[in-house]
Amino acid sequence: MTTLDIQRDVPLAPLTTLVLGGSARCFVRAEDEATLVDALRWAADEGISSSILGGGSNLIVPDEGYDGLVIHMRIADIEFRNGGTVDAGAGVPWETVVDGAVSRAWAGLECLSGIPGSTGATPIQNVGAYGQEVADAIAAVRVLRRDTLTFEELGPEDCTFGYRNSLFKREPDRFIVTAVRFALRPNAPGTIRYGELHKSIGADATLADVRRAVLHLRRRKSMLIDPDDPNRRSAGSFFLNPIVGAAEAERVVEQAVGQHLAASPADVPRYPVGDGKVKLAAGWLIEKAGIEKGTRRGAIGVSTNHALALVHHGGGTTADLLAFADEIRVRVRDRFGVKLEREPRLLR
Repeated sequence: MTTLDIQRDVPLAPLTTLVLGGSARCFVRAEDEATLVDALRWAADEGISSSILGGGSNLIVPDEGYDGLVIHMRIADIEFRNGGTVDAGAGVPWETVVDGAVSRAWAGLECLSGIPGSTGATPIQNVGAYGQEVADAIAAVRVLRRDTLTFEELGPEDCTFGYRNSLFKREPDRFIVTAVRFALRPNAPGTIRYGELHKSIGADATLADVRRAVLHLRRRKSMLIDPDDPNRRSAGSFFLNPIVGAAEAERVVEQAVGQHLAASPADVPRYPVGDGKVKLAAGWLIEKAGIEKGTRRGAIGVSTNHALALVHHGGGTTADLLAFADEIRVRVRDRFGVKLEREPRLLR
């Protein structure tokens, strides 16, 4: 049994990129797996709930805080092994993993540069950007089962990854991710599938070139954590790009053209994703529903550089944020008949 440093009434807002929300009734940092297990046992003995906090970049904390134990995941072990294998603890900053891979000329993560947060969150969300998903590079995920407090290693097929989805996201109370193993491709070319990225660099670009281009694009859209950016208090993309059937996508296209929201069908962004499904661009839908970049509702607003990001300008509340998000959802539903889903997790 480790000695737990349980703190009381710890403000959570400073530990999130939105900088919103109340305090945790109880709080502990878990820098190793033994502390994590002991913390969960302590919470069970106290009869209180427990929740995991990673990098705080994909989390919304209620104004009333959390009436339980928040476990701040800080397991920070990382090893780069010959052949392109990376073992990283769940608390390792994601940029540390990407930078280490690119500096070794190991392909597979370069398009995921600049995504804030910790490594443990990446398989949960199946983070993706610019034509790359982390699921394509994952060899195994080490997890702690909440019901038995035993550790298991799950292969990618066990994780049932989908678009911004996984087993861990669908069943959040079943597993806690403690480490991730990546299988990367030494000296392989970078992934240059995304049109905007392809325009920025040549076909013979190095992994470092791809990383620099991605960071440039993210910075231009205020999707990097930059203390000088007025859009900095954000959880990144607040809504998922909706995936709909082909017939539904065509209905949206016809409606947009018919209402003069697009000059032609080609002007409505959409991307086939297989199985007769089509991904629509949530940011485009939001703007065409009348919510422009920079729209404000008091202390909460839409980023001036990206319609998918909601920004806290200071002095706001989580209730304000969620109310504005609901307004946006209603506007898109009423205009296009499309339902937007929130991407960040609400701490409950």
